[in-house]
Amino acid sequence: MPESPATSVSPTADPDPAAVVAADPQAPADPQGSADVPGAGAGAARREPTGVDRNTLRLALVVGGLVLAVLLGFGLGRLNPPPTTVPGTVPETATHTHPPGTGAHSHDGSTSMPAGGADAAGLSISAGGYTIAPSAVEFPAGRAGTLRFQIRDEQRRPVTRFAVVHEKPMHLIVVRRDLTGYQHLHPTMAADGTWSVPLTLPEGGVWRAYADFTAVADDGRQTAVTLGVDLAVPGGYAPRPLPAPATSTPVDGFTVGYEGTPKAGETLPVRFTIRAGGDAPAALEPYLGAYGHLVALREGDLGYLHVHPGPQAEPGSVTFWMTPPGPGRYRMFLDFQVAGVVRTAEFTVTVA
Repeated sequence: MPESPATSVSPTADPDPAAVVAADPQAPADPQGSADVPGAGAGAARREPTGVDRNTLRLALVVGGLVLAVLLGFGLGRLNPPPTTVPGTVPETATHTHPPGTGAHSHDGSTSMPAGGADAAGLSISAGGYTIAPSAVEFPAGRAGTLRFQIRDEQRRPVTRFAVVHEKPMHLIVVRRDLTGYQHLHPTMAADGTWSVPLTLPEGGVWRAYADFTAVADDGRQTAVTLGVDLAVPGGYAPRPLPAPATSTPVDGFTVGYEGTPKAGETLPVRFTIRAGGDAPAALEPYLGAYGHLVALREGDLGYLHVHPGPQAEPGSVTFWMTPPGPGRYRMFLDFQVAGVVRTAEFTVTVA
């Protein structure tokens, strides 16, 4: 406690109790003043009126301070918990991220997937901080129309910066819910961020449109996202059953087959071979920067996987690394180009 300027203190005595009272107006005054401790001789240390000596007070203050520091540290720790790492994931790059919901996505045939498999994409209109906003979702059966939509950020601002991936800033996949009528389209964007593309939906029912893109944020960070939205076509709807699984199918005079067994939660190669006129390998041409594009859709919830191929190992073949997110039946759509014409081979595959 601070000493009173009017109080003299002997070298062997604690401050006079009267100084403590003066320094703390709230403390009760001793009407008899200070007194020596009974039985103490001359020069003995004087004591506080409460009978607690100075050293005991100091020890209590130190202990109390330690307890207070521990309590404050515990409280601050609860307010600011340490960062955690999500199990089963691999670090993302600073310039290109794959948030939850983007699906299996490889740019060069490598297996840079989340450990344990990737989630299917296209199940929601919002993912990764972006939302698809169509201007209309109803189309007449069999009549040419135009699909218009915007991609908006978390502040509901139209996004206008997109990375060019496989020669296009936007890939749009459209298919009916029974996995028929597959279309792979490439909209164009206006200055206000509105995308538009001619679209004809030939039959009634509910169709699913997938916008597959890589958005560029203000800080240059790129985020690959696939968003899905339903489109309605009034009229009768008689869903067709999926064709039986097969590893080979004819397409406009070509024979397309594949090797490999996709497994849920595993990244495995699937190798497609395209032959023309018997066993001769087809002269595949680059289409959108690759020798083929593969989209796989899961029966039921229409979960979306878009996987890109690795380098062409030999003429007439192309290999993809595929990570099905779970068991079930999938419909695979392979786009390939020969003599300037793009064709699509379709397969049903059962994933265990």
